[in-house]
Amino acid sequence: MSKKSKHPLRDAGTDRATANEVPVTPQTQAPAYKLAFNDFDFMCRDELRPVRLQLELLKPEMMLDEYGVRSTIVLFGGARIPEPAHKDTARTKTLADLSRFYDEAREFARLMTLKSLETNRSENVIVTGGGPGVMEAGNRGAVDAGGVSIGLNIVLPHEQAPNAYVTPDLCFNFHYFAIRKMHFLMRAKAICVFPGGFGTMDETFEALTLIQTGRMERIPFLLFGRDFWTRIINWDALADAGTISAEDLDLFRFVETAAEAVDLIENWAKPSKRDSIPGR
Repeated sequence: MSKKSKHPLRDAGTDRATANEVPVTPQTQAPAYKLAFNDFDFMCRDELRPVRLQLELLKPEMMLDEYGVRSTIVLFGGARIPEPAHKDTARTKTLADLSRFYDEAREFARLMTLKSLETNRSENVIVTGGGPGVMEAGNRGAVDAGGVSIGLNIVLPHEQAPNAYVTPDLCFNFHYFAIRKMHFLMRAKAICVFPGGFGTMDETFEALTLIQTGRMERIPFLLFGRDFWTRIINWDALADAGTISAEDLDLFRFVETAAEAVDLIENWAKPSKRDSIPGR
């Protein structure tokens, strides 16, 4: 990521390298002598949290800008959904049945990446959480099309490595969930959500809330698998209870296949009333 400095002052990278060449003395070995930005113990102090938040916002933003990515297609979905060929390894029958969405996510990502390649990979680049399951399928579909894709990984107590299909130059890692979720949405031109667990629900409802409250512009918001979503969440009950407005149910649409999703994204328009929405 290093870029040549545009000013005549000595750059920080040079000082970072030469700092290791000083004589070994009690003074140079003391923590106080370390360059602040090169002192990991210092950077991890509680008081430096605002700086770390800023760094996690800036690093992916700068690298995506330098790569030329202007817009993305977001894929959310469960890490535990297996590839159909391995569905016998699923821990439940439901997960095995949901394995079909691995193929739908892969095909959807392939189709959208083909369109992205028409813009020299600058528009509608697939972005996932970088892990297994649906995330792997999304990154894999981009590879199938000969394109690139983004992985926004996060450090978890039980570390999981990025899947093998994320473009290495676009494979990021986060400490803060909040900053990671900002990067999912900052360039989003569509959000596609596949069946998943707590993490998928969290991402889904935060994005819907931002759109509902006008903090984010309305974009295509597609839920793959009507049967799953209507069994897990009683959407109509929320509206009937008055905790959301009936119009809020217009913020998303149900789809079943990759082709259906691509068609809806290409022909997305704000509906005038709920009954006019395809897929409901």
